[in-house]
Amino acid sequence: MLYELTDIVRNYNGRNVLDLSLSLEKGRVTGLIGPNGSGKTTLLEILAFLGSPTSGGLFYKGSSVDFGKTDLIRLRRSAVLVQQKPILFTRSVFSNVEFPLKIRNVKKNEREKIVNQLLAIVGMERFISAAADKLSGGETQRVAIAQALACSPDVILMDEPTASVDVENRIIIERIIRDINRLRGISVIFTTHDMIQASRIADDIICLNEGKVTESVHENIFGGSIETDAEGVKFCVIQEDLKIPVKTVKSGQVRVFINPDALGIYKCHGDIKAGFSVRGRVIQLSDEKGSIRALVDIGVPLTIIVPFNAARDVLPGIGEDAWITFNPEKIDVL
Repeated sequence: MLYELTDIVRNYNGRNVLDLSLSLEKGRVTGLIGPNGSGKTTLLEILAFLGSPTSGGLFYKGSSVDFGKTDLIRLRRSAVLVQQKPILFTRSVFSNVEFPLKIRNVKKNEREKIVNQLLAIVGMERFISAAADKLSGGETQRVAIAQALACSPDVILMDEPTASVDVENRIIIERIIRDINRLRGISVIFTTHDMIQASRIADDIICLNEGKVTESVHENIFGGSIETDAEGVKFCVIQEDLKIPVKTVKSGQVRVFINPDALGIYKCHGDIKAGFSVRGRVIQLSDEKGSIRALVDIGVPLTIIVPFNAARDVLPGIGEDAWITFNPEKIDVL
């Protein structure tokens, strides 16, 4: 196991921004998803040994990490964090990537060889003499990844690596993440708001909300209010005419988390045997490792996961109407 976190709590100003236990496997690409303020960046900083938890146990490669006693410099060379908005030296791209090699006393001719190899991996070899502070956001991100690779890490952690880049650079960075994991055996842990992106490139996905691990994915989180009809059935009213059935003792304003696996989708209303349903329109379909991810507009965008072998029978095409059913037992209300 690469990391094991046991009852980790991180407290800021009397508020727990992290409160979780989890394990992360070696040699995999792991996506951390969640809304702003869910604790993703704080978790990355702990995993990079740049911030200490308030309490709890952290194990790295089977060894306990004591932030007051452990050799953190050695660990920080093993797990390197690439920030969302990296800051490069106001020097050449070559000098920026060379720097970690220089402080490790790698010989000059060997440094030149390694820098060229790393810039080729991130597709920035033609920028080798360019001024790093004149690069675009996506180009800066790619140089920062090459700089991280120069540290010869076992783990690269990336905070929203494609948040501020154009489409072309996003595609390139996603390819880089896969390549450095598959070809160089480096574990990659990255944060994102984009569930489709995480599904596309991650082996494992961990969902965070309010500092806790949740089974619900953040893209199906909605705010609303609880109402009870004449028959005593409770609904979360998300919009004036959109009601989602729930089972809860809560009242008033809440947030609901709807697991995409807990939804049913049908081509026509007559296919539904029982249960509450709403009508929507399919606006996106994408492949997700043996399943189809459907994005349906029901007044709000709703994500549904359908097993590949069932998709042909139940999934409408893009732009077509769909009927969605809900399982109140699997809708979390907070």
